[in-house]
Amino acid sequence: MNNLNSILIEGNLVRDPLLRSTQKGTQLCSMILASNRYYKLDSNSNFEKEVSFFDVESWSKLAEACYAKGKKGRGVRVVGRLKQNRWNDTEGKSHSRVTIVAEHVEFRPEFRKDVKTASSSDAPFDDELESEAEDARALGMAEKELAAVTF
Repeated sequence: MNNLNSILIEGNLVRDPLLRSTQKGTQLCSMILASNRYYKLDSNSNFEKEVSFFDVESWSKLAEACYAKGKKGRGVRVVGRLKQNRWNDTEGKSHSRVTIVAEHVEFRPEFRKDVKTASSSDAPFDDELESEAEDARALGMAEKELAAVTF
């Protein structure tokens, strides 16, 4: 019987993903994910930030999609399993590394900085309404850009 080995984690990519191929031609994408945790430090409502870094790998078609969509700083949600690699170095010392093997990856929307907005001469409403309209357009764009990839 298999034990439960499942993980769900959200964070941001530390750098652009790296795509490699095995000798048999299978694609492997490696990413490093930074996940933030905030906790209360004392009773004065001061919060402390803790950052953890995780190695994530994806395989085959999912690897290709992660490489194509992933960029440094982009938010991602990864569902997968933990895998432990063990090895001995040349001096005989044992080493171990735990990696997340992605089975499902969702990319958070990218907000473009170059989105054109109506100039004040074109807009029939004041700055406050224009700002609300920009927010609504950005939200609409975000929903369209949400990309979930599962293979």
